[in-house]
Amino acid sequence: MTEELWVCNLGVLEYSAALALQERVRDARQAGLVPDVLLQLQHHPVYTRGRRSGADEFPFPPEWYAEQGISIFETDRGGKITFHNPGQLVGYPIVRVDDVVAYVRLLERAIVTALSEEGLAARDRAEEGSDYTGVWLEDRKIASIGVHVARGVTTHGFAVNVENDLTPFGWVVACGLPDVAMTSLAAEVDRAGCADRAALLPCFRKRMSHALAQELGLRQRLVTPQRLERALSVAPVTTGV
Repeated sequence: MTEELWVCNLGVLEYSAALALQERVRDARQAGLVPDVLLQLQHHPVYTRGRRSGADEFPFPPEWYAEQGISIFETDRGGKITFHNPGQLVGYPIVRVDDVVAYVRLLERAIVTALSEEGLAARDRAEEGSDYTGVWLEDRKIASIGVHVARGVTTHGFAVNVENDLTPFGWVVACGLPDVAMTSLAAEVDRAGCADRAALLPCFRKRMSHALAQELGLRQRLVTPQRLERALSVAPVTTGV
């Protein structure tokens, strides 16, 4: 069991539903009832704030963001504020780890590998400090990372801008960086003169799960949400701390 990475594609989920599912998968992983799991999905528009978020991240009052149809969630992950919406690939790896910093670097390498297969020269900026965690194309940020670890098992994970609307990133101090320029796979392939964007998200989703499995040294196995639910139905409920 431990040699597999279960990959479950979930479509578009509300953030609260995805958070509850992560917690159930984490409990099952802690109990040894499932192997490492990667949940891949998209979110309805939502800002999420990490443990390092500051009070000055929202230039406008909460009511203004609600009028734009965007929810706001406080989370227990690392990092600062980010944004999720349809067209962005969100990955929640629920995996056992020993070293959190090494795990974050592993996620960055997996994303860089997947983007390189799309012909993009992505990089991390680990040497510049924790504010620059994630993956970049020159000085443009394409992927964010924020994780939480409880009893040796991770929750939260990564978000890669694929073909989503980037405008709402400009309505906050995204990633805690006032001058950050966000980009997406769609924007970058347009720069390269590639007009065929129809299969960007499903293709990149496959590249990403394969790259992550390779970095973890695991064999990926696609499982349906129904198969995952059957495994979770026998898992105990714990606090996860």
